[in-house]
Amino acid sequence: MSSEGRPSDSLADLPPLRDTLASGGLLAKKSFGQHFLLDLNVTRKIARLAGPLEGRTVIEVGPGPGGLTRALLEAGATWVVAIEKDPRFVDLLQDLAGVANGRLTVVHADALSADEAALVAVHPFPGPSDAGVHVVANLPYNVGTPLLIKWLTGAFTPASMTLMFQKEVAQRIVADVGDEDYGRLAVICQACAACRIAMTLPARAFTPPPKVESAVVRLDPRPERPSPARRARLETVTRAAFGQRRKMLRASLKALGGETLCQRAGIDPAARAEEIDVAGFLRLADALSV
Repeated sequence: MSSEGRPSDSLADLPPLRDTLASGGLLAKKSFGQHFLLDLNVTRKIARLAGPLEGRTVIEVGPGPGGLTRALLEAGATWVVAIEKDPRFVDLLQDLAGVANGRLTVVHADALSADEAALVAVHPFPGPSDAGVHVVANLPYNVGTPLLIKWLTGAFTPASMTLMFQKEVAQRIVADVGDEDYGRLAVICQACAACRIAMTLPARAFTPPPKVESAVVRLDPRPERPSPARRARLETVTRAAFGQRRKMLRASLKALGGETLCQRAGIDPAARAEEIDVAGFLRLADALSV
């Protein structure tokens, strides 16, 4: 990094991503749910949606050939920790780290089992920002939802998340009560964070193109995020309610107290799961502990 704190100009000298992939004979693996973003104009826009990143630490999951990684470094992130499961891309990312002036750490690991807090515990730069750790990623489709739930409900709490999902998953995250897509994922996500779709992308933006469109979701964890015990009860209640969503709550929640539970929460026992807003489900979760 320059003395003025700007990213090194050497990043601009890197070859195009398509050339990098071609020279290494690297193709996306279906088993890893890989679809690469090679257009740097797109990856730079995603980095801006996550910003401002100057002076901040960023965790990226599934960087692949490093298109979004480059954009995050260009945007001025002080430190990017890139977690990559596919060993084919680790050496390629290490080449990128070589011109990042110490601002990129490549971790060969499965993000589902990674300990993010431990990974960022030792900051490589003096005076790290107190702005927390921001997660920015074009998530592999096959692990996107489990990773999101991990970050929302686990011990590691990002300061913000800017994440690419299949569009249908993104719509389920931001759905309002009464919407066709409203379900357990919406309740858990919205109870823990403010959620909005910030950008949509057609399939042709990716290599190889997936069969569906994609969307970037911005999630900002709520200061009043439910406690671990309250989140566990919320997961229990929503699992039961939406597991039999066509039934009235008195029936779908019967094993948890049914009508009595609903009455304690001030919820109509004849209502169905899709009619109950996030606040209502939180009341049900609280009533479960009584």
